[in-house]
Amino acid sequence: MAIIGKGNNRAYGAGKYSISIDDATNAGWISSVEGGHATADVISEKIGGDCLQKKHLGGVKFEEISFQCGTGMSPKLYDWINTGFNATSNASGRKNGSIHFCDYDFNEISHLDWQQGLMTEVGMPALDAAGKDAAKMSIKFSPEITKRVNQGSAKIGPSSNPIQASKQKHWTNANFRLRINGLQGDEGGTGGACSRVNKIDALTVKQKVTENSLGEIRHYQKEPTSVEIPNLVITLAESHADPFYQWHQTFVIDGNCGEDQEKGGTLEYLAPDQQTVLFTLTFSNLGIFKITPDKMEAGAEGIKRAKVEMYCENITYAYGASTF
Repeated sequence: MAIIGKGNNRAYGAGKYSISIDDATNAGWISSVEGGHATADVISEKIGGDCLQKKHLGGVKFEEISFQCGTGMSPKLYDWINTGFNATSNASGRKNGSIHFCDYDFNEISHLDWQQGLMTEVGMPALDAAGKDAAKMSIKFSPEITKRVNQGSAKIGPSSNPIQASKQKHWTNANFRLRINGLQGDEGGTGGACSRVNKIDALTVKQKVTENSLGEIRHYQKEPTSVEIPNLVITLAESHADPFYQWHQTFVIDGNCGEDQEKGGTLEYLAPDQQTVLFTLTFSNLGIFKITPDKMEAGAEGIKRAKVEMYCENITYAYGASTF
């Protein structure tokens, strides 16, 4: 594929993408992106005088756009991500913007513009105290209209990016702090069962969107309908799991599972210094429903652990100033 507007026939690499929201301001560099293509349903029609089916197109649809990002993005993007947790349909929940595709020298090759994008999925990464990987959020949103422009404009290099690229290196999957009311130990969150958690499964909040078809336009208007909240699944050393076993006994086996027995909690995603809070998830109405100990094997040398599963009614999201 030739570089459009560059006056040569070289191919170009795929690997530099940035996102802008509401205006021309660069909201940050993203690590991957896909979707946003225009498509249409094919309608088949049988006619009695012909052995073949007649086919034509229905309304125009635009695919969801998905991308991954970490720290070092703009507050405007993080505020928009927050609307995926609460079914916001007003102006703050709908964003116009662009994905910019650049070559090796940060020259824009093309861009994908969208209008009236609604958050449909926010995925927070799985955590592992022994992990060494960079952490990324997985984001999906549903636009009402997209348009691909195969023509670049100005250079979108690091010098034109107001977001500090160095802060995109702050987040790894090994640094976190979980607190659950009555289970975290002292006020500082140490000495309790939660301080012994070594893994937390990925958390994905999904916002359902319905399509509203109108006769005078070919594309669909979109409205949020409900939010799906995931379970909180953690793994910890079984030697420190007694508080969870006691809660399980009371809540599940004895049947004392009223709302007054549910718990609240927070999950903080930390910078490598173990002090700076990058993101915070706040859980409401946690209820334990399952504990699964590790499989028992003679001669095993690993630490015996237990997996604890809890339902959650609501999650709220907040970001710290150090994320941008």
